[in-house]
Amino acid sequence: MATMQQVADRAGVSLGTVSFVVNGTKYVSPATTARVTAAMQELNFRNNVVARALASRRTRIIALLFPTAGDRFSATTSEFFMSAAERASQRDHHLVLWPVDPAGQDLDDLVSGGLVDGVILMEVRMDDPRVDVLSALDVPFTLIGRTRDSSGLPFVDIDFETTIEDSLDHLVGLGHRRFALVLEDLDGTPMAGYAPHLRAQATFAASTTRRRVHGTVIHSGQGSEGGRRAAAELLAADPAVTSVLIMKEDSSAGLLVGLYEAGLRVPTDVSVLSLASSAAAGDQHFPRLSTMVAPSRELGMRAADALIDQLDGTTGELPHLLLPCELRIADSTAEAPASR
Repeated sequence: MATMQQVADRAGVSLGTVSFVVNGTKYVSPATTARVTAAMQELNFRNNVVARALASRRTRIIALLFPTAGDRFSATTSEFFMSAAERASQRDHHLVLWPVDPAGQDLDDLVSGGLVDGVILMEVRMDDPRVDVLSALDVPFTLIGRTRDSSGLPFVDIDFETTIEDSLDHLVGLGHRRFALVLEDLDGTPMAGYAPHLRAQATFAASTTRRRVHGTVIHSGQGSEGGRRAAAELLAADPAVTSVLIMKEDSSAGLLVGLYEAGLRVPTDVSVLSLASSAAAGDQHFPRLSTMVAPSRELGMRAADALIDQLDGTTGELPHLLLPCELRIADSTAEAPASR
């Protein structure tokens, strides 16, 4: 790989001049900059990434912003990231995963230095301060998620409202009338106000009321132990529950164990349906979990497209894309028991 000294020798300038051009730390005349840029291209300096950025004023790097709060990187999240990275690469861009403070306090340092051309924002809250920071900095961005009012923002998201309705349709069709929804406990954390949970909970409450069936909401702590405790709390709140919807991948196994420890069999006594997860994650449990499979790969690709279209100036309208999860029936859902 060529060095900066070799570029300087080829361009007939000092090493310092090359450094000024590469880092943008000091003014260099257009003619000299052109000679340095040409030398970079001839020598394939840094695989032409720097030279191209200098010529186009774009780094062709986009960042996927992920909150630093808690252990939130699940298998489904990984699918979002990998599909977005693959799509970016197909469109001659590089995608980096960038953990940031949930309050957006370190966003200014990330985007103001020109390291990235734009960002994809994940794990969106109803009132997300990162959106305000990016808007104020006039940085192109796309959300995987929605704020309370996303009408003027570019977003792609899981349609959690339709996903909850489809889940209840499936279980009501199996004769269930007593439901529970298990969500992650985020109260008192930087992720309080997490939009997917609030949308799912609001739809669950409205839909169970409209259908005149019983609905209970339980919040789970982290990991398997959190799932076991959630099962105990759920059975204390509604001993007659026959169907559980859970939207927390890392606690699903603990939930199954907790139900088993209480003497309940899945799905004979209680059906369990995993929300916004993956078939692969569901298959790691016993019994294999019926799953509302998240459209992770498509959302990742669509998010990358939406941002790069903005950067290329090829988009006419801001994208507002909602994709529901798809039901994958496995071994954890069955007809409601005649009695408990």
